[in-house]
Amino acid sequence: MAGRDINCTIATITDEFFHLLEFYVHNDAPLTCRIPTHPLTSSVGTSPSTAEDYIPLIFALAGTLQYSHLHINTRMNVVLHTSPDLANEEADILAATAYSVPSLSRNSTKIIIGDPLSLQLKVKWYTSPTLPPSTTQLSGLGGHVHFSTVVYCLLSAGVGVAASLAYFRGVELPRRMRRYGKDRVGGGGGERGYAFPGTGGFGMNGYGGPGKRD
Repeated sequence: MAGRDINCTIATITDEFFHLLEFYVHNDAPLTCRIPTHPLTSSVGTSPSTAEDYIPLIFALAGTLQYSHLHINTRMNVVLHTSPDLANEEADILAATAYSVPSLSRNSTKIIIGDPLSLQLKVKWYTSPTLPPSTTQLSGLGGHVHFSTVVYCLLSAGVGVAASLAYFRGVELPRRMRRYGKDRVGGGGGERGYAFPGTGGFGMNGYGGPGKRD
């Protein structure tokens, strides 16, 4: 793997290009170009070019949209994969991508119409179609999740369940039992439900009716 830093400066942001940047930052349209698969100085590059002689390179430009200006993360990583059999300048480019990375030391660059736009490109070449091993302690977890973190989460869940159960059995369940008892006492003497008022509290199947007349 080798690489170098490249500065790419656009002298003036025109009105049309400013609105294009709004699309790029908002991910409404890709900022894309194409690069030759084979070196232009190679014997393959002298033949008539076809669509297969180029690969797409998409720049994932990150930033923030504002009413009158843009904030753009101008530091970008450019990753290119080449054929492993030719680890030199004659290697074929297999794939490429570019993406913005936030700066930890300063804020993003404010851009208005008429300003220049300078992109700092950190180009890295990989002589393989795969990515190198992760440099974090735990692959895929970013080194933020450890055994102690998992144990803490499990203990927190257990304490939450125990507290909920104690509250239900000590407070909520007695309250519901008292409410149910009051409803049973004040609901009348219906055999299967509540009797209608004015019937003396007697009724069948939940409906009150007139009593037997002599």
